[in-house]
Amino acid sequence: MSEFRPHVSNYLYFMTFIESCSPHTLRAYKIDLAQVFGHEISSLEASPTRPPVLSDQSTQALLEAVRSGQSRWAPLKPGSRNRKAATMKSFLGWLHSEGLSPRDLASLIHAPKVPSRLPKHISVDEATALLRYLETETQRDPRKLPSFALVCLLYGGGLRVSEACELRTKNVDLTSGTCRVLGKGSKERIVTLPPMALAVIRQLMEVRGPKSVYVFGNDALDTRTAYEMVRTAGAAAGLLRPLHPHALRHSYATHLLRSGANLRVLQALLGHATLQATSRYTHIGIDQLARTLENHHPLGEANAKSKRAKDHDT
Repeated sequence: MSEFRPHVSNYLYFMTFIESCSPHTLRAYKIDLAQVFGHEISSLEASPTRPPVLSDQSTQALLEAVRSGQSRWAPLKPGSRNRKAATMKSFLGWLHSEGLSPRDLASLIHAPKVPSRLPKHISVDEATALLRYLETETQRDPRKLPSFALVCLLYGGGLRVSEACELRTKNVDLTSGTCRVLGKGSKERIVTLPPMALAVIRQLMEVRGPKSVYVFGNDALDTRTAYEMVRTAGAAAGLLRPLHPHALRHSYATHLLRSGANLRVLQALLGHATLQATSRYTHIGIDQLARTLENHHPLGEANAKSKRAKDHDT
């Protein structure tokens, strides 16, 4: 499969410098492409050199290689197979758009349907308990301050874990209470932090010092470390289910929407490219709707009980 290495390198260059993909996304692309074409991940480097146009025979060999890779991915979960198929479709579509492949092979790659899952979130009471625990623990042990700050960014600002880990000191405006976040696709957005979160971030920045590049230190916080910090804090606070960073971001969105936030506003706060991604959170109104119907609809249980009581009195 060495004949496709120049095409892979050029594709990675395109995704890195033209599409501005995140390092996490690029690593996933490298893994998927290496698994299909049998290359070492470390050997796949982005290169601007234009590769040769594929012949019909090479195009067929390319398609067979991709389908063979998909067969090896069969034991994986649908979500993983779907993501890997998306990588292949992106690569093949790029080849055709660049005039390097005479056929658009992307349309021949099919991804499994992934059932839509509702975002997991914690309740307001659980979020309050978590914050109170971290506030008390930080006063007792200042070494818990980074964990408190991380939770405040995830739940108080709705940041993705990668955005929180890579938040730079220069992008935090303590005067206005805002921070400039670099999200997916290098898209920037301004996030307003609530007073408690702002106070904790200010305290951490004072501890780190003015020369600290990132909020969490001179280097960006490792995402695996961040996951462990959140998990440990959740367990120590007495939460019944394991806590992870995504649950805090989802809780931020869920609680805002439940309090009456506009879906378009929430889209801007979360940094979603489409409203469809934000609309997943509308599920949180279903339980409230059910209670409202029970309590206020003429056929609801509450009204039925009231009617029976009046009939009994008469």
